[in-house]
Amino acid sequence: MKKLIVSPSPHLLSKNSTSNIMFDVIVALFPALLVGIYVFGPRALIVTCVCVATCILSEFVIRKLMKRSNTVSDFSAIVTGVLLAFNLPPQIPLWVAALGSAFAIIVVKQLFGGIGQNFANPAIAARIFLVVSFGTYMTTWTAPFAYRYGLDATAGATPLTDLAGTKTLDLFLGNVGGCIGEVSALALLIGGIYLVIRHVINPFVPLTFIGTVFVFTWILGEDPLKQILAGGLMLGAIFMATDYVTSPMSNKGMIIYGIGIGLLTVVIRVFGAYPEGMSFAILIMNAFTPLINRYCKPVRFA
Repeated sequence: MKKLIVSPSPHLLSKNSTSNIMFDVIVALFPALLVGIYVFGPRALIVTCVCVATCILSEFVIRKLMKRSNTVSDFSAIVTGVLLAFNLPPQIPLWVAALGSAFAIIVVKQLFGGIGQNFANPAIAARIFLVVSFGTYMTTWTAPFAYRYGLDATAGATPLTDLAGTKTLDLFLGNVGGCIGEVSALALLIGGIYLVIRHVINPFVPLTFIGTVFVFTWILGEDPLKQILAGGLMLGAIFMATDYVTSPMSNKGMIIYGIGIGLLTVVIRVFGAYPEGMSFAILIMNAFTPLINRYCKPVRFA
């Protein structure tokens, strides 16, 4: 007699395993990583390696301490490490990057039960933790290709704070300052298209998120194209807002979720004191995901 296996919902049958999905995400992140290394030099790769190594070690140790089976082999810790690194300036102190990585895995992910039960995207929550705790480090930017001339990081403007002085083509290709993985919209789009082709992500969330930002920034008199290409919006829309655990399950729910993130991003960017609203918007809508799932639950047939 076969045993009945009880596990948390959703109970969906799929040929894809967690490790296969996470591997596809890693592949999709490679174009943006390569651009980040090209624009910011070896330091971008070092920060990424520190984040990934810390995430793997944190997951291994905390699972051992909690006397639970280890989940390092599912690649989810690697994805968290890369995504967090993509949200960090290349000149950030390595100990700050390591602290954020440990926070993402131990506090946000494992203390809530591990993958599938975290209340928020670990990389998003860790970025906000670092912004609040180490504001100076998180807002010290490196000019593109500065490493070629031996220049240090400078606390200058990013494209979001100087949209008028930034060319749209530079935002698209990556010839701008900013965080490691957010500078090239083209590289992120290539990764996003790969994930859609592989059926890893549903395009409803990124399309409604990006579309909402475009419409409402245009209504408010901003440059909608630059608002979409600048900052971490493309990174958040494609790789963070689409997180399986913290985003709604139904198409209707995804549309509501994407619109909500877009509206909050616009409000924070245009009216708030902080120029980048993507992280806060996704975190807030993560909290609303259970409510959206309940509201969009399919009608039960008698």
